[in-house]
Amino acid sequence: MLNFKRTKLACYTAYFTMSSIFCVPPLLFMTFHTLYNISYTLLGTLVLTNFCTQMLVDLIFTLFSKKFNIQKVVRVMPCITSLGLFVYALVPNFFPQYAYIGLVLGTIIFSVSAGLSEVLLSPVIAAIPSDNPQKDMSMLHSLYAFGFFTMVVISTLFLKFFGNENWSYLVLLIGILPLLAAILFKISPFPDMTEEAAKEKNKEKNKNRTIGLALCVGCIFLGSCAENTMSNWISTYMENALNIDKALGDILGMAMFAILLGITRITYAKRGKNISKFLLISMLCAAICYLTISISNNTILSFIACILTGIFTAMLWPGTLILMEEKVKGVGVAAYALMASAGDFGASLAPQLMGIVIDNVSVSQFALNLSTTLNLTPEQIGLKVGMLITSVFPILGTILVAFIIKYFKKNKSQEL
Repeated sequence: MLNFKRTKLACYTAYFTMSSIFCVPPLLFMTFHTLYNISYTLLGTLVLTNFCTQMLVDLIFTLFSKKFNIQKVVRVMPCITSLGLFVYALVPNFFPQYAYIGLVLGTIIFSVSAGLSEVLLSPVIAAIPSDNPQKDMSMLHSLYAFGFFTMVVISTLFLKFFGNENWSYLVLLIGILPLLAAILFKISPFPDMTEEAAKEKNKEKNKNRTIGLALCVGCIFLGSCAENTMSNWISTYMENALNIDKALGDILGMAMFAILLGITRITYAKRGKNISKFLLISMLCAAICYLTISISNNTILSFIACILTGIFTAMLWPGTLILMEEKVKGVGVAAYALMASAGDFGASLAPQLMGIVIDNVSVSQFALNLSTTLNLTPEQIGLKVGMLITSVFPILGTILVAFIIKYFKKNKSQEL
């Protein structure tokens, strides 16, 4: 029997290094603005380019997964990450007049790799024989959170000691890390994923399985909305709504959120059971946190609610994948691609919605009138209303998970 320990390690390493794609570029935005005079609008477009590229990759694999050699794609995937980071660092450094073009090109390249990682690493882990597949899946996703925290710390210290002007060396160093995953994939065996794909051809219970998959897609979308709204806005909310110093807010906000995200996933990997019930409790508690943040004027209570959201949203993405694996038998790469696409859509839609709400409410007569009554600035009211509107995602998620539990219990006697 093949030993897949190196394969798991390769997947874990690839997922850990993938976090650099999401956390390092935003940390460099002010540097790009200062050194290359790139506007905030164009910098924001880099984020949009990242998510749009990932969603495009997700959709391609959803429709044409059988056209790809999964093993070859997985093996080359970390190299694509490194290539994107190298382009991201070198083009602006050697051709500063084309700095933004280099940043866009690098973003597109490493975003392709990020999309591939979301689509392929989870099904590879799921296909590896294991006594506790939930543990393996949860462990995989926990490494993203710890990778995010690690990259933030490394980047902050590097820029502090070596200066913002040397940012490209930081990106080049980070770009070397994915090559370790490429080497591990090269020397590791791959699980047989054809058996699971073949099961998809069984059409006897196709209708029930389609409904089950659709419910999981909705769940991961709402869960991603709840997680990514807070991860994107927690620093700004703490600074502007709670009047906490920015540096302190970043450490206690973004970093703590990431740590709690990772700790919760690790804890579930070791001791977690009954993912359906866990998802229901997580969605409900996340909704309570959002409502507390938006309604309470108590700084400490709002601060605690922001941090605790990291715990309650931690398993909403990986937990839904576990739920799909348990309840919808025989899913293949196309199903994981569809789930990743829904998750990425939520990750881009909800934070953007939050921003739109803040901008519109902050300049409204409603906020101006309310600011006098509540002794808050219009911007603070905009942030609170944004959190209140965003709470609809975990609220709908709670209702959906309750329905999912009922649906799968009703169809327990049938294999979906």
